[in-house]
Amino acid sequence: MTTKNVLTEAEASHYICMSRSFLRQARMDGNRLNRTPAPPFIKIGRSIRYMKGDLDNWLSSFQRLEHLGQFQGGRNA
Repeated sequence: MTTKNVLTEAEASHYICMSRSFLRQARMDGNRLNRTPAPPFIKIGRSIRYMKGDLDNWLSSFQRLEHLGQFQGGRNA
């Protein structure tokens, strides 16, 4: 069995447990202040693709919490 390294928008949204509309909006907004940063993506012609490794790194960049009192409102430095 092979594991895909390149994911479509639908596959990426499922992989990171976020909606497709989040991914679309994140691509439009970029990394604006007070917004969840966009995961990296590639554009091939009119197609948008996400590299699985980039999504793993993006997920790892967020602060891990044991309770909401720890939330600082940002990403790990």
